[in-house]
Amino acid sequence: MKLVLLCLLLLLPGLSVAQGLDPQKLLQKEPADTWPTYNGDYSGRRFSPLTQIDASNVQGLALAWMFRVSVPGGAMRGVGDPDIKSTPLMVNGVLYFTIPDHVFALDARTGLELWHYDWQDKGGHLIGNRGVGMSGDWLYFLAPDGWFISLDSKTGKERWRKKVADEKMQYFTTGAPMVVGNHVIIGVGGDAIDVPGFLEARDPQTGELQWRWNSEPAKGEPGSETWPNEYAMSHGGGMTWLPGTYDKDLNLLYWGTGNANPVMAGQGRKGDNLFTCSIVALNADTGKLVWYFQGSPHDTHDWDNTETPVLFDAEVDGKPRKLLAQAARNGYFFVLDRTNGTHVVAKPFVPLNWSKGIDGKGQPIPDPQRQPTVDGNLLTINGGGGTNWMPPSYSPQAGLFYVNATLGYSLTYLTDTSPRPEGYGGSSRNLWAQHVLEALDYKTGDVKWSHAYTTADALGGGYVGAGILTTAGNLLFTGDYNGNLIAFNATNGDILWHFPMLRSVGNGPETYLLDGRQYLVAGAGDTLYAFALNH
Repeated sequence: MKLVLLCLLLLLPGLSVAQGLDPQKLLQKEPADTWPTYNGDYSGRRFSPLTQIDASNVQGLALAWMFRVSVPGGAMRGVGDPDIKSTPLMVNGVLYFTIPDHVFALDARTGLELWHYDWQDKGGHLIGNRGVGMSGDWLYFLAPDGWFISLDSKTGKERWRKKVADEKMQYFTTGAPMVVGNHVIIGVGGDAIDVPGFLEARDPQTGELQWRWNSEPAKGEPGSETWPNEYAMSHGGGMTWLPGTYDKDLNLLYWGTGNANPVMAGQGRKGDNLFTCSIVALNADTGKLVWYFQGSPHDTHDWDNTETPVLFDAEVDGKPRKLLAQAARNGYFFVLDRTNGTHVVAKPFVPLNWSKGIDGKGQPIPDPQRQPTVDGNLLTINGGGGTNWMPPSYSPQAGLFYVNATLGYSLTYLTDTSPRPEGYGGSSRNLWAQHVLEALDYKTGDVKWSHAYTTADALGGGYVGAGILTTAGNLLFTGDYNGNLIAFNATNGDILWHFPMLRSVGNGPETYLLDGRQYLVAGAGDTLYAFALNH
């Protein structure tokens, strides 16, 4: 029935149906008439050059359409109602977005469903899915149980599937595949039973493996000296579950790696535990490690370092630099030279006491007195960290980096005191939390302005939240924890517009130009919303 409807829609004037993604769209830093990757481009800046909607007219934004996902049975196994965490791709008038086990194609003008792909999983966690990758006429999707799937973008018909991770080993696959040249880059999640992390490049035509980079080195390789033994190294974690970024001139992939395993219990893995909780720069064609920067050496707080490594070129001390910035879950804002990984800025963006400062490399020095204990250890940071997976943004117009952060106090507990702990060896309890939107000066790490969100939950956590979009219209779009989509003045943080949704924004907002009209799209709960100026 869906295919018949699609054929009929092809006859309607003005309706675009997928005609494939021009590879040049992927190379643009600020595409205007498309949103071709998870972050909009390879840089991770989530900045749009569009100016039709600006600070002077944003109050004229009105709802253009809304689409509510429908899945068999309504609720999803283990998580309840569907929750849109993916950022849709928009290519040639079609939006492609996901929830776990499902891919949808919508007409970007009307929100009309064109097709729906339904995967029957054999396990894996349904905690979220970040979206699809695209090359030509083909989409790439990761099902939660470790299947890497290619679909025809016109019909949703399955092209092939490849098994890339074992759900029986508690791996799960929630990331958005990232197409770089003749490679589709995919990562994995999972730290319940202490498995090693990895990143893979797959052939876009066949799905076959091209290269694999492992988050832990093999015995005798560089980095192995940061582990006490081969056993600890082979169970070390370092998952790669969020999309990274890419510099085409340097041909380098930048990827964040997750926490070390066992989670929170570090007594069986003494040392820095490379390459967990790190930013790694890899050659895109070979997967070879070029440089690394470890944000949380010997992590004992479950502060995975998978947050987006954002790329931009700017001046530092009057000299042009190729930079990478990350607001890490551990509460530090890092700015690095992305050609070699040397640090420019390393400064907390939230109060914290787990670190004694930074070393000569700009890496935090963990305080052994602040590790989890049986009786509980007080931290001056939220138990979920200073931020989480929700994507940040960088505006070259304002020269500011924006992050949805969380202030707080928490207690951390060690629950597995054995010499060789397994799985989750600790836990945390939040005492107080305050969610804030922060604008950071990339040159210093100073907070230039902030907005404290109102929330009914004083223990608000920090595990969920909205991503951020900035535009050349001097606007910042994001969501609060009470169901509002909000437009801020990107320069000073003034609120200019808001729209009440049925649930809180759970993805990264995006914008695109279609038929000369600028649209704003955001997901909240099981619903995708599109807005445009009310002419």
